[in-house]
Amino acid sequence: MLSSRFSQPATELIQKRFSCRVYQRRSLDAQKQQRITDIISSLSATPFNSHIRMKLLASSEQGHHNLRGLGTYGFIKNPPAFIAGAVRKSVKDMEDFGYLMELAVLHMTDLGLGTCWLGGSFTHSSFAKRIELADEELLPAVIAVGYISEEHYPPADWVRQLANARSRHKWEYLFFDGSFTQPISRETAGRYAIPLEMVRLAPSASNKQPWRVLRTDTGWHFYLQRTPGYGKGLASLVVHGDLQRIDMGIAMCHFAVTAQELGLTGHWQINPPELPVWTGQPEYIASWVEE
Repeated sequence: MLSSRFSQPATELIQKRFSCRVYQRRSLDAQKQQRITDIISSLSATPFNSHIRMKLLASSEQGHHNLRGLGTYGFIKNPPAFIAGAVRKSVKDMEDFGYLMELAVLHMTDLGLGTCWLGGSFTHSSFAKRIELADEELLPAVIAVGYISEEHYPPADWVRQLANARSRHKWEYLFFDGSFTQPISRETAGRYAIPLEMVRLAPSASNKQPWRVLRTDTGWHFYLQRTPGYGKGLASLVVHGDLQRIDMGIAMCHFAVTAQELGLTGHWQINPPELPVWTGQPEYIASWVEE
């Protein structure tokens, strides 16, 4: 399902990745731009076959003037490029979008570049015009890409990893065995402990971490625990996309690339387990079924 390999272990890339909001004041060189274009052009396979296309929007060597007007400079500083992704409307469009765009993020990390997810409504934005968005497509997020600013470079790996771990929910809050009343331990998860930990470290909108994973005898089932009130008043989430479903796609990407790296073969399918219905039950998304 994954279109290409990394030059570094996926687990290292996931832990190196951070939301870079300050970039060096220089454009991506032509060779780097071509490499990025080649990578994103090669990424197409998604868990549920949604049609997604990505395009690199990069500043010229003479400056960032050709990126002006894209409307994101209040969030991040000096971004020399963006990856914009368009997804054709479908049942699992947001999950597939998050999956493929995060795969691109990990490839950018592999190239030594910084990235930052920018979610919201871009369907009627300058981004949409630049990629010639079709009527049947949505543009729910873009990714800033560039050379990481030296003065804002993250601390040593072990410091970043510790900060990452502390900012995330604990295992017993996210991962379960047989039912949502029984947390799963790392020991019980066995070889899947590492893919689950990489899910735990995944980025999410406002760091809400809405994923819940339940193991049963039929597979690893991914659920969305929606944040109460999240997105209310934001037309972009209601009309143009669902950021928490995109978060689920990101988590699924981390799980799949890590499982593949460990030789744990499987595939995604819609295979919800039979569970008693209860108030507040999370929303079923997809299942990883071992092969």
